[in-house]
Amino acid sequence: MTDFERAAAALRGELLAHSYRMLGSWHEAEDAVQETYLRGWRAWTGFEERSSVRTWLHRIATNVCLNAARDRGRRALPSGIGAPADDVDGPPDPLPPQAWIEPFPGDRADLRLALIAAMQTLPPTQRAVLLLREVLAYSAADVAEIMDMSVGAVKSSLQRARARLADVDVQPDDIVEPHSPQARRLLDAYITAFQTANVDALTAALRADATLELLPDRAWFAGVARCSPVFATAVGRPGDWRMDRMVVNGQPAVAAYLHGQPFGIAALDVRHDGIAGVTVFADPALVRRITVGLPPRRAGQDAAGPVQPDGTWPIRMRCG
Repeated sequence: MTDFERAAAALRGELLAHSYRMLGSWHEAEDAVQETYLRGWRAWTGFEERSSVRTWLHRIATNVCLNAARDRGRRALPSGIGAPADDVDGPPDPLPPQAWIEPFPGDRADLRLALIAAMQTLPPTQRAVLLLREVLAYSAADVAEIMDMSVGAVKSSLQRARARLADVDVQPDDIVEPHSPQARRLLDAYITAFQTANVDALTAALRADATLELLPDRAWFAGVARCSPVFATAVGRPGDWRMDRMVVNGQPAVAAYLHGQPFGIAALDVRHDGIAGVTVFADPALVRRITVGLPPRRAGQDAAGPVQPDGTWPIRMRCG
């Protein structure tokens, strides 16, 4: 393993999480990290260590993500696009794949879906400055170097980003840690309700103000009265569903199988007094990729190269 591969491998998780926060897409974050490694590998011989390898690679990754973010519109969850639906029987109105936020496997609380969605509302430069300063804890001077900005411009961008997010309650005080007994109890109730087709048990686990988002559809539902008929249609018959427990975006979740076939991922927003929200990503490919530990690929795109025991790709295969 070369010096570059060794340095890059140690930072892969951090770079991937940063890219995901910037882009709201697991597969785009993977692509951004691969592009970061490729650029870093090519430039390694000219790296003069005027900054740390971490700062240097985050500069590359941030610029890769900024270019990607500027080339397309922002990703969002349905609740960030329009008002909740009144008609539970309305026709489907699917969002294009590049328009919605994707789930990210893992139990990091700083990757909760609400936080990722809030980040996507910021202009790309403000988003990058906020993440570099407040998540990765770089100094204003370091961010200025990474972003090719003045320190004054960094401080101004950070202030504007904070102001835009001030009214967004992305980390409520009553969030339940995904591995806690309360989270396990509510997740078990959700799974049992689907596997036994008991919509009343499912409704009993929901808060009165619970929301339901069914990606890729644009429609979303707010309140038990609106969510319950949708769930009643979805649960089907006993035995239709199988669900495997997991954690995505720091939230308890399931990989759902309908009639034995992958259906999608459901992430729960669990609070002390019940389930406050369910976000369903109806994408069978996500189930296959998350459950076997492979990075996501675009539809019709095959993965190539061996996978390490921890599910990551070898640096050499992704850079050479």
